[in-house]
Amino acid sequence: MKEQNSFLKGIKDGIPICLGYLSVSFAFGIFSIQNGLSILEAVLISMTCVTSAGQLAGVPIIATGGSLIELAVTQLIINLRYSLMSVSLSQKLGGSIKMADRFLISFVNTDEVFAVSSGQSGAVGKRYMYGLILTPYLGWSIGTLIGAVAGNILPEIVISALGIAIYGMFVAIVIPVAKKERSVALCVALAIALSCIFTYVPFINKISSGFAIIICTIVASTIFALVAPLPPENNMEEVSAND
Repeated sequence: MKEQNSFLKGIKDGIPICLGYLSVSFAFGIFSIQNGLSILEAVLISMTCVTSAGQLAGVPIIATGGSLIELAVTQLIINLRYSLMSVSLSQKLGGSIKMADRFLISFVNTDEVFAVSSGQSGAVGKRYMYGLILTPYLGWSIGTLIGAVAGNILPEIVISALGIAIYGMFVAIVIPVAKKERSVALCVALAIALSCIFTYVPFINKISSGFAIIICTIVASTIFALVAPLPPENNMEEVSAND
């Protein structure tokens, strides 16, 4: 099958992702200003990180003067899924994509970019992938800039209202999955309970927010990975046959 390698096709496929990122990164820009970061700092974070969950967790650590180790471990755990996505995507890349190209593409291999590129028929080439990641990257960076600027000029009451938008995005992501999978809902509930403990219980609430996120993530995900693992979809037929 012929390799998909049109730069303009990549741009076209990336535009819907770009538009979606504008609203999310706008909320992140406001969130950054609320936490005391400058416009330049907020934009640089978006231009060098490109991960909404990682950035949301990282900004409070930066704002409160957390350690680099705390920041690095938090980012590693939150963004670990991207390594698996990159391994999967590497099987889809055509021969025109060399090692240096792979590093650049992996930098913007977000959930949406991964989904769109994986859904293409046949292999995808260098020009297509560069087009696909360009528009989302611009949308993410420009949206952060607009949000950060707005955070400096809008009234405080409006800033406070817009500041919860990024949390609403994560709620919108989790709820549909939690409604379908009881184990996911329970895992989320456990993570919330642990987070409340780290927030309100004396002595324990002295633990920094970064390490609290790390502990909550590891404990909740590990418990439910052991108690209620989801069977791989591609092995379901084999399981049924063996039974």
